[in-house]
Amino acid sequence: MKALLVAFIYFTPFIVIGVVVKMIMKQRMKGSSLSDIQQMAGPNRRRRRLFLLGIWRNED
Repeated sequence: MKALLVAFIYFTPFIVIGVVVKMIMKQRMKGSSLSDIQQMAGPNRRRRRLFLLGIWRNED
């Protein structure tokens, strides 16, 4: 029983911080989309190849 209490005390702050950050990001990104963010970067943004989930893809 003590192990569950310790696990609860240990993991709860991480979960709370994650939920709060997710809510803040959702509020700040309201009305924006990925294409809007890419346009803000401008035409001279770096194009690079990324390895994502076992495949190579171009960031276009």
